Amino acid sequence: MPTTSTTTSTTDRQRTPMWTAAWTAAPQAPSTGFTPNWSQEGFSHQSVRQVVRVTAGGDRLRVRLSNAYGTSPLHLTGATVARSAQGAAVTEDSVRHLTFGGRLSASVPARAELRSDPVELAVGPLGSVAVTLHFAGTTGPATFHAQAWADTYRADGDHRADPSAAAFTGVTQSWYYLSGVEVDAGRTDGIVLFGDSITDGFGSTPGANRRWSDALAELTGRPVLNAGIGGNLVLNDSAWYGERATARFHRDVLEQPGVSTVVVLEGLNDIGFSEASEEPTYKPAPVVTAAQVVGGYRQLIRQAHSRGLRVVGATLLPLGGSDHWGAHSARVGKEINEWIRTSGEFDAVVGLDRALADPADPDRMHPAFDHGDRLHPNDKGYQVMAEALADVL
Repeated sequence: MPTTSTTTSTTDRQRTPMWTAAWTAAPQAPSTGFTPNWSQEGFSHQSVRQVVRVTAGGDRLRVRLSNAYGTSPLHLTGATVARSAQGAAVTEDSVRHLTFGGRLSASVPARAELRSDPVELAVGPLGSVAVTLHFAGTTGPATFHAQAWADTYRADGDHRADPSAAAFTGVTQSWYYLSGVEVDAGRTDGIVLFGDSITDGFGSTPGANRRWSDALAELTGRPVLNAGIGGNLVLNDSAWYGERATARFHRDVLEQPGVSTVVVLEGLNDIGFSEASEEPTYKPAPVVTAAQVVGGYRQLIRQAHSRGLRVVGATLLPLGGSDHWGAHSARVGKEINEWIRTSGEFDAVVGLDRALADPADPDRMHPAFDHGDRLHPNDKGYQVMAEALADVL
């Protein structure tokens, strides 16, 4: 996917030797397949305010917008960034208008990205910022990230510089067009967690920043990026669950500035969707073998090593009793985990299956860590995952 970047002046380059990705969300095609969202209708004469928590601090920042799944240019009337207050409110004296090539308005080409110019706004690690996009026209279906586990707000009219929350009466839990926030931290020790709904944070408390990426950032003090997509597959594309991992890896991992490590936790859906034929929201994937999933991992490892990134392999979590569980997934899951642990092809391995297993039945997740569907962890489970990973970084 082509990326459109604004020109950086000589002074900017001297003052900002290196940008660091501090937050990201993996773009997805518009879809009605998840909880109610605004991706199909898009926006018309509206402002959308999105609050995100950055995992690195700096004195300046810039944002990245994605029109990856747009079929025509996205016309942005204007945008602001500010320090978040409560809900949709922002701190009034922190509101900054974003520019793109020196202009307040911008056009993001179809299937492309656009970075804003740098803006002076000091933010600390784990601080929250609100990005407000205003569209005076009609966008059409919106590139988005379906499962944010955080509130996004919508208002009629131009409220990009409005510090109050009063006009933002619409609420959903998806992110729209916003795919990254970068700060002038100059750090090169960033970590990308690359995966499916478990990485995305399914089962964590909404609005509380309790995904395992959040816990890892708090534990390590390093920039941590969450590149999870609920339902994502290693080997197959899905209209609901995004492009396959091997296809989106370049965009969602390799194009992130300041990253040194990627953690791969994918494969449960490849082996489990064929077991989930009774669940109407699933579109079962073709039955796959351990060798096929391993082939996908090898592609990811090669891509990462080509950029000098360290690759950590995470074993698949216990899934016994879930809607992904069956004779095939049980056997293939064990084969995959054994390869991750013993092949030596990853630079390091974190044994999440053992960290979250019920000692009385290792095929099942410990009840204390289970969100309730025997597949996704709860807040405590995500904390345990982060602690196990921190030990091998």
